Amino acid sequence: MSILLLLVGIVILTIGAEVLVRGAASLALSAKISPLVVGLTVVAFGTSAPELVVSLQSTLRGQSDIALGNVLGSNIFNVLFILGLSALITPLVVSRQLVRFEVPLMVLLSGLLGLLALDGRIGRGDGILLFVALLVYTTWAVIKSRREERSNNAELEVLEAIEGKPVHGAGPIVLQILLLLAGLTLLVLGSRLFSDSAVEIARRLGVSELVIGLTLVAAGTSLPEVATSVLAALRGQRDIAVGNVVGSNLFNIMGVLGISATAAAEGIGVSAAALRLDIPVMIAVAVACLPIFFTGHLLSRWEGALLLAYYFAYTFFLILAATQATIERGFATVMVVFVIPLTVLTLIIGVARNLRTTP
Repeated sequence: MSILLLLVGIVILTIGAEVLVRGAASLALSAKISPLVVGLTVVAFGTSAPELVVSLQSTLRGQSDIALGNVLGSNIFNVLFILGLSALITPLVVSRQLVRFEVPLMVLLSGLLGLLALDGRIGRGDGILLFVALLVYTTWAVIKSRREERSNNAELEVLEAIEGKPVHGAGPIVLQILLLLAGLTLLVLGSRLFSDSAVEIARRLGVSELVIGLTLVAAGTSLPEVATSVLAALRGQRDIAVGNVVGSNLFNIMGVLGISATAAAEGIGVSAAALRLDIPVMIAVAVACLPIFFTGHLLSRWEGALLLAYYFAYTFFLILAATQATIERGFATVMVVFVIPLTVLTLIIGVARNLRTTP
């Protein structure tokens, strides 16, 4: 029964996200917001709504490991899996604005989260700080976008990437608002079904709540991002594909953790396991975007394959750790001593070649 409810939850989540994003993108089109900012804010925040619902519900129920693991796992999944898969489908051209501002901001926020978690808790004060940062960032992004001149064709292409068909107008505002409300309702229902079922299944298998949040819940709540970025990549809307991932990661830290930590009197507890492995991995993944995106502002197919390989390696390590397999330490040693240094060296060479060939 739990498996059936899990599948139903995934379906409702996906439908809810599609409806929510369609309404949100229509409103953005009416407000004349640029394609990149739509991806960074409206689409990213809309597709991250499941993470917010699941983490908030988990926090209020006292399941801090699931709430935190959902955010950490989603951020890792977004970059390694979604960007990797999208780039494998078609190389992604990265906007200069992302390289100059949003990606460094993602790195900064990831590092800030690591600092806030050092005392073993993301407190209510920390949550308020993160949420205020979200409000400031969103306001800045919208104002900056509205000041820039964008053609109507560019605006229409954004909505076409989401709806999958030509669009000739934004439609009535009342309909757009109804779509937003309907999508949010479906997301709440789907997230509740999915998280409850995933936790029940994993507990029966003896898996810890942190691993549940990092894998099952994180991947499940990131399904809307997968669908949006892959569809955008297939249709050549690369600003949406990349902006959705970066924007989702920003929203996960500032919005999901900020709101969840603010809502709970004691904030969100941070386990020693998260401090030891998962937060450093999230920070490392964010930092890795800098040299990858910098190489000609292009995320190539081989870099996409590399990101996917790292996601599967990370997930495999989590499974080994959860099952207390004896090869866990050997696997970690190989990754730290050989694989990661080789990857860093390769990226450094790529950046150096790009600098040399740039006039």
